[in-house]
Amino acid sequence: MAESSIQHADVETSGYPLQSLIQNTVKATHALFHGAPTVRSTAATDSTCTKQKIASKYRDEYLSSRVLPRAIDQPHIPTTGALVEAQTSLETPLTHNLITAGDEPIKTFKAATSVEDEVQRVLDGLSGKQLKAKGKKAKVPTRELVLKAAERGAQDAINQPPPPGQQIVRKRMYEPVRPEWHAPWKLMRVISGHIGWVRSLAVEPGNKWFASGSVDRTIKIWDLASGTLKLTLTGHISPVRGLAVSSRHPYLFSCGEDKQVKCWDLETNKVVRQYHGHLSGVYSLALHPVLDVLVTGGRDSVARVWDMRTKKQVHVLAGHKSTISSVECQEADPQVISSSMDWTVRLWDLAAGKSMNTLTHHKKSVRALALHPTEFGFASGGADTIKQWRCPKGDFVQNFDGHNAIVNTLSANSDGVLFSGGDNGSMRFWDWKSGHCFQETDTVVQPGSLDSEAGIFCSTFDRTGFRLITGEADKTIKIWKEDEDATEESHPIDFRPSLTRRRH
Repeated sequence: MAESSIQHADVETSGYPLQSLIQNTVKATHALFHGAPTVRSTAATDSTCTKQKIASKYRDEYLSSRVLPRAIDQPHIPTTGALVEAQTSLETPLTHNLITAGDEPIKTFKAATSVEDEVQRVLDGLSGKQLKAKGKKAKVPTRELVLKAAERGAQDAINQPPPPGQQIVRKRMYEPVRPEWHAPWKLMRVISGHIGWVRSLAVEPGNKWFASGSVDRTIKIWDLASGTLKLTLTGHISPVRGLAVSSRHPYLFSCGEDKQVKCWDLETNKVVRQYHGHLSGVYSLALHPVLDVLVTGGRDSVARVWDMRTKKQVHVLAGHKSTISSVECQEADPQVISSSMDWTVRLWDLAAGKSMNTLTHHKKSVRALALHPTEFGFASGGADTIKQWRCPKGDFVQNFDGHNAIVNTLSANSDGVLFSGGDNGSMRFWDWKSGHCFQETDTVVQPGSLDSEAGIFCSTFDRTGFRLITGEADKTIKIWKEDEDATEESHPIDFRPSLTRRRH
C-alpha cells in the first residue's frame, strides 16, 4: 500500500494527470485493435479536439472563399481590377484590414478576433442543429408530403433568381430555323455548240449575254434571252477553266490549263494582256469588286494576285499544300477566299498577303466555293459535304446534308437559294438560312450521250437570280428557271430538322 501511494504521488507530481494517461492508453489500444469484435471503445468524446478539428478545417477550406469576386457578387459595378482584387485577396495576410481594388475599398476582417468568433458561431450552429434533429420525430414520407415538398421547392425556384454561376453557363435550347418556301426549278433551255466539256461560265453585269469556256479550248459568247451564239474566241491551247467579266472595264478574263491568264478586250475581241507566272495549270479566277486586281489559283498550290493594268504580280498567297480548286473575292475582309484539294479553306488578308484563318472542317477535297450576294458569308462543298460559313472570321454555321455525291459547283442567289451540282449529274436546291433541301433532281443528258456523261462541272445564276446556268459533261449548257405554276399547297415544305446540321 505504501509503495502504490508513493507511485501515485510520483505520477501526480510529474505533470501528467493519471486520468489523461489512462485515456491516451485506451485510445491507443482501441486504434490498435479496432477490427477486433471483443474490444469495445471506452474513450469519451473529446469536444475540444472536435472543435479544433472543425475550426482548422473551416480556416483551411472556407476562409479564403467567404467573399465573392466583384464580377459575380456585384455584376452592375464595372469590373476594372477584378482580377487584381481576387489575386490580392488570396495573397494578402489576414491581419490587413482593407484590400483596395479600383476606387472602392472592400472591408475584410481581423485575423485574431473575428475568425475565432466566426468559427465559434459555426460550432454553435452545428450543436443547435444536432439538438433539434434529436428532438424532432422523423416523419414517414407519404405521397402528400412528397407532393407538397415538390410544389414548395418548385415555387421557391421560380421566385428566386438563379445563382451567378448559372447565369454564366446557362445553355440555350437548340431551335431549328424554319425554311422559307421556294418554288421548284425546271429545265428551260438546252444550248449545244461546244465539242468538249463545259468547264466555266460567267454572266456579264448587264445580264444580256454570258460566256462559256470548254475543254475544246474555245470561249463562246451566248445571248442570254434567246440562247443563240454571238461570238467564239480562240487563243488558249488547253481547256479553259476560269472566266470572269469585269463590271468596271470592258474586259473578259480567262485562264486555262496552259498556265496562261488572258485579258480580252470586248470592243476588239482580242487579247490585250497576258499574266505570266503560274508554274502549272490555272483552275480558278476571280476579280476584285472594287480594286483593279485579279486573283488566280491552280495546280501550283498558290493563289496569285495580279495588278490588272501593269500585269505585275502583287502577292503570292502561299499556304495550301495541294491544288487550289476555287478562289473568290469580296469587298470586305477576308477579301480573298480559296479552297484546295488539301481539304482546307483559307481566308486571306489582301493587304498583308498572308493567311488570316484556315478552316479544316472538311474531311475530303474542297472543290467549290460560293459567296452569298447579300449576306456576309459563303459556302464550301466537296466530296464529303457542303458547309456554310460566316465572315469575317470564318465561323461555322451549319451543314447542308443530303447531297451524296462529289460536289463540283456551288451557286447562290439573293433569294436565299443555294444550288449544288454533283459529278454524277445530281442537283440539289437548298434554303440558305435553314439548310433545308427543298428539291432533289437529276440533269437530263443530251440525246446520243452516255449515261456516264451526266455530270455538272460549273454553274452560275444570272444577275436577277431567276435563271440558273449549268455547264455539263454532255457538252451542253442548260438554263433552268423556277416553276411559275407552283404554290405552297402544291409543293409543301417537308422539313425534318436534325442536330447533324450543327455538327462540325
